[in-house]
This record gives sequence, structure tokens and C-alpha cells, in this order.
Amino acid sequence: MMASIWQYANPRKFIDTTDRFLPWLSALALVSLVVGLVWGFFFTPEDYRQGSTVKIIYLHVPSALMAINAWLMMLVASLVWIVRRHHVSALAARAAAPIGATMTVIALVTGAIWGQPMWGTWWAWDPRLTSFLILFLFYLGYMALWAAIENDDTAADLTSVLCLVGSVFALLSRYAVNFWNQGLHQGASLSLDKEENVADVFYHPLLVSIAGFILLFVALVFLRTQTEIRARRMRALLARERLQ
Repeated sequence: MMASIWQYANPRKFIDTTDRFLPWLSALALVSLVVGLVWGFFFTPEDYRQGSTVKIIYLHVPSALMAINAWLMMLVASLVWIVRRHHVSALAARAAAPIGATMTVIALVTGAIWGQPMWGTWWAWDPRLTSFLILFLFYLGYMALWAAIENDDTAADLTSVLCLVGSVFALLSRYAVNFWNQGLHQGASLSLDKEENVADVFYHPLLVSIAGFILLFVALVFLRTQTEIRARRMRALLARERLQ
């Protein structure tokens, strides 16, 4: 089983395999996003306390989930690089970083828009908001470190260490409201405990939106990883030409 998984660490095998899945993933992502967002924004009622502002949940919650899970995916890929030295895993982590950073920005901006009428302020140093902001800074630092180091293997080593450190804030972003009782941020919108979930009328379109964001993330990671593999090959060819 493990041997069959590691075969996809071969760059050529990875590109050939993901090329087959990309059209289907992209189509499913588009359909899920359109259905989830249209259903949520136009075919759900206003909340009795929050009014129409509650509908930003269909952007805020999926983007926040993906911001955290993108970093955790980078963590797994970085650990694979540290242990197995597979270049595809390091490049997949690099490819995921801009996507995760974008998701973090969407979550922060939509959270501010949602929070302003609820809290009376665009920003508060709430535990979850603060840890999310720090997570965004780690995304920026991760991308900057990759860009600053010419040797890809050295960059992969150092960014993997940074990814391990940043994972603390990824987990804090997810569980901050469980660690600290204070703070303005509400509890989880989705939970294994059905009593903590939003009402079903909001819950089902939210699940469709989350599925769309997940599929979009996977499709973009595949596409960007392919681009990183080709860019690495190009740099290697150029370096070989300079030596001749």
C-alpha cells in the first residue's frame, strides 16, 4: 500500500495522474461553489438576531477552515520532505502557501464585515482573531523564505522548520475558543455535537459551500504543484547550460 503511494513522489507520475483528475475536480468545485453560494445567499432566510449579515457564513466559515487545513496540509508535506526527501512533497507545500494565505485574507476580511454590525467594531484582539492574524503572518514569512533562498533543497529544509512552528498557531486558530473563555468570537458553526451546529436551513448549503472550497483548494494545489515541478526543471536545465 505504502509503495503504491510513494510512486506519486515521482514528478512525471504526479503530473500525469493529476492531469487526469484536474478537469473533474475543477468542474465539481465550480458546481459546488455556485450551488452552495447561490443557495445560501438567495434561498435561505434572515437570522432572527443577525439579519442578512448571517449569510456571510457561506464565505467566512469555508475560507477559515481551508486557511487552517491548508497549513496542516503543508505540515504533512513538509514532514514527508524531512523524512523521505521527496521533492514533490516540498513543492506541494510551497504551492499550497499562496492559496492558504488567500483563504486567510478572505476569512479575516469577511470576519471583519460580519463582526462590525454584531460587535460594533471591525477588529478586536479576540484569541481566535489574533491567532488567525499571526497565522497569516506565518504564511507571508513562509513564502518570503522560499523566495529569498536560491537553493531549493535548503529553502525546503528551512521552510519545513517554519511550517512546524507555524502549526502551533494553525491549531490555536482552530481551538482558541476552547482554550480561552473570553473573546467576542462565537463558538463553532460546525461540530460533532449537533446542538452546536447552525440551524439546518443554514447548515446544508454551508456544507455544499465547504465542499466547493475543499475541491477548489485541491484543484489549485494540483495545478500549482505541477507549475512548481516544471519551474524546478527549468531552473535545473538553465543551471546545466551555464556549466557547459
